[in-house]
Amino acid sequence: METFRNEDLLPVLKDRFEKNMSRHEGLQWADVEEKLTNDEDKMRSLFEMERTGGEPDVIGYDSVKNEYLFCDCSAESPKGRRSVCFDLEALQSRKKHPPENNAMDMAASMGIEMLNESQYRTLQELGDFDMKTSSWVQTPPEIRKLGGALFCDKRYNRVFVYHNGADSYYAARGFRGFLKV
Repeated sequence: METFRNEDLLPVLKDRFEKNMSRHEGLQWADVEEKLTNDEDKMRSLFEMERTGGEPDVIGYDSVKNEYLFCDCSAESPKGRRSVCFDLEALQSRKKHPPENNAMDMAASMGIEMLNESQYRTLQELGDFDMKTSSWVQTPPEIRKLGGALFCDKRYNRVFVYHNGADSYYAARGFRGFLKV
């Protein structure tokens, strides 16, 4: 595992922030950086998002809670989080050829949350994401209870929501996360 260092990650985040101002109009990097430098746990989560190919960037701000919302903004589903089934129950149910990990546990270990369908649609308003890949999203309990899970992608200038068995996994399917700072 790579060694985590704030001084390596902050310039990467700042550069991405400045190159993609349309994702966070009206926000200032200095304000974001001040919050980041005071929260080692959030920095570790952002490091994990970056390390696994998520290219995290600020996509919003909650003025009531004084929180910046970071999200994976890589063009395709993060490469270091693909080929995973949905959750631990799905992983344990695979008798043959189980994947190495599952999306829900990976997100938890990174200290992030998986996007839900609404958040995924909001992300797609900021650009074109998952044009060749797909991403697991949080799944309602009534669907998960029946063995299914939801994933999304964007094709033909439209966001699609699909279902699959939660135990399925594909080289082109991962998950996107978000983090409140």
